[in-house]
Amino acid sequence: MIAKIQDFWMQSYDSDRTAFWFELISFVFTVAASLYLAINADNPDMRLVYPGFLVGALTQVYASWRRGAAWIMLLTSYFSLVNVFGFGRAVGWW
Repeated sequence: MIAKIQDFWMQSYDSDRTAFWFELISFVFTVAASLYLAINADNPDMRLVYPGFLVGALTQVYASWRRGAAWIMLLTSYFSLVNVFGFGRAVGWW
């Protein structure tokens, strides 16, 4: 079982190393923003949440483009736009 999991990760890494690292960055920023949001759910500072989710979405857009994952790229592109809009609302731009 552990060997299968390791093979899965190595296959992802070997298939496109650049995309792999962008996906890792996406994972780290998205998890950090989500954890911050969960911990501060009663009164989160959305000026901190949206940038984390935006970095996560943008890096995933690029990784998805490199891997040719059209639907994932479309979904994370939408998330990127929504995060820009949400950040603008959080800082009072619109």
